[in-house]
Amino acid sequence: MPGLTLLVALLLIGIVARSNLIAMAACVLLIIKLANLNFIFPLLERRGLELGLLFLLLSILVPVATGKISEREMLYNLTSLPGLLALFGGALATHLNGEGLKLLQLQPEIIFGLVIGSIIGIVFLGGVPVGPLMAAGITALFMELAAWLKH
Repeated sequence: MPGLTLLVALLLIGIVARSNLIAMAACVLLIIKLANLNFIFPLLERRGLELGLLFLLLSILVPVATGKISEREMLYNLTSLPGLLALFGGALATHLNGEGLKLLQLQPEIIFGLVIGSIIGIVFLGGVPVGPLMAAGITALFMELAAWLKH
């Protein structure tokens, strides 16, 4: 079965690197593949990122919903230096994520390098696995810089 070996490799890498998210994702995809539920793959490909981002935003916005962050604190933060830097950082990050999404659509095979690089970052640099999209965005930036330096 095509892709089976890579999924098993990702599962093992996730287990060895103690990255539950990578291991679980590989495991879920293996179950879908082995159960011959291939109709789920296009749905995941089209809407999986949106669903993941929805849950990420939900977890980040819980303090707003529970009242742990007040409107006054939010407004102050938007006018303070850290708040303004956060606005710039958010705009830059979303731009890079967009570039990463384009890169993943054009070269989906690059995902394996992104995952291995993320695992290296987790294991050796104490990083947090927030997903391959930002890694793809940074990779797209590096690729653009390399192309620019080449000329």
